[in-house]
Amino acid sequence: MHMGMVGLGRMGLGMARRLGRDGHRCIGFDPVAAARTAYEDAGGTTVSTLKDLVAALPAPRVVWIMVPAGIVDRVVADLAPLLAPGDTIVEGGNSCWQDDLRRAAELAPRGIHWVDAGVSGGVWGLERGFCLMVGGPDEAVARLEPILRSLAPGRGSVPSSPGRESRGGRAEAGWLHCGPTGAGHFVKMVHNGIEYGLMAAYAEGFSLLRQANRGLAPTAASSESTPLRDPSHYRYDFDLADIAELWRRGSVIPSWLLDLTAQAMAGDPNLDSFAGRVSDSGEGRWTVQAAVDLGVPAHVLTAALFERFSSRGEALFADKVCSAMRKGFGGHLERKQP
Repeated sequence: MHMGMVGLGRMGLGMARRLGRDGHRCIGFDPVAAARTAYEDAGGTTVSTLKDLVAALPAPRVVWIMVPAGIVDRVVADLAPLLAPGDTIVEGGNSCWQDDLRRAAELAPRGIHWVDAGVSGGVWGLERGFCLMVGGPDEAVARLEPILRSLAPGRGSVPSSPGRESRGGRAEAGWLHCGPTGAGHFVKMVHNGIEYGLMAAYAEGFSLLRQANRGLAPTAASSESTPLRDPSHYRYDFDLADIAELWRRGSVIPSWLLDLTAQAMAGDPNLDSFAGRVSDSGEGRWTVQAAVDLGVPAHVLTAALFERFSSRGEALFADKVCSAMRKGFGGHLERKQP
């Protein structure tokens, strides 16, 4: 099947290469020459303009957009006038589902289909496959099925969950038509919100283990900070890299995220190469907003999102306000960290 890929970054390049491996003709476009060269070096074909991309594809065309959410509208504005009725645009980035509804409505008078595809798999997707959460009209998604099958991981060696052996379905192949327009990105949004929570849980757990040796350090008496009640209870020097590896094997909390944590700690036990500033690309915010709209409690996901803000220094002024109030009402001075 023929397809155009707009955006040959970390994800788009891997997806284009995976499609080529499975026999599809994927033509790539990226405004950055180095990105086009990377795809060409991997055996792919590129063009230097969107106009050339559309001209190189047989009708009805499929153009997959893999660009940051903030520039999707600009790309669609440039691309849509070049397309014809019956063509399909697939948005595989992390757009908000509400934007999908708007864009589908804007493209409908032109007869252009809009499909939203939440993609999970990261830079490992080229080899492992990409988990795909798809939303859009039945007709358009059905025509994309050969591409979706090739991008997805497939059944592999993962058995069906007990109780659904006779059910089968696309989910077991690693992709799913989740519903009408916006459904794919809504599911991916919640997926990423859960990801925030899982990451925060691992991070807090390892942080607690790292501080479990506090009782070994000499501490000066201070009226400003509550001392350890019994330092002898906290004299454990844990090897976090070994614990991460241990938990991967037979515990009830294994995951790919834990695999990646163990891998990082194996080469950098104290994670000194990281500053600890954790970005958020929007999905966590939208997840919390949807939870508020629907009245659904989401305590963990909300706390994990706010922790990301804090990691980037967004809580610093609030901390200063608290410190100022303590000094004001009790004369408390900030304690200098050793």
